[in-house]
Amino acid sequence: MVKCTCINDKNRPSKIPQEKWLKKGQEYTIIFTSMVLPQKTLAVQLDEIDLDKSCAPYKFFLADRFAFSRDELAKLIAFIKECNQISISIKDLLKQTNERTADTVKEN
Repeated sequence: MVKCTCINDKNRPSKIPQEKWLKKGQEYTIIFTSMVLPQKTLAVQLDEIDLDKSCAPYKFFLADRFAFSRDELAKLIAFIKECNQISISIKDLLKQTNERTADTVKEN
């Protein structure tokens, strides 16, 4: 499992109720990843929040809403390959996510 921290809880879609929405600063566990359209970007499903049929068409959160430690980014690359049978470089992953460091945690 890959741990991440929410850094962006803005712009909640009206189809997703508040109780199923992210909370900035909260840690979450990623249980599945996918590349979503039309954004063609990495998205995740979380263990702590079930975006069920009531949230349709939303099934994922975009990965850029989260920050990851360096160790968790390495785990995320392996997890993406496992979930999607695709390869992604650390450079491409960093474009779509946020590396969390001691400095960025203080800023957020």
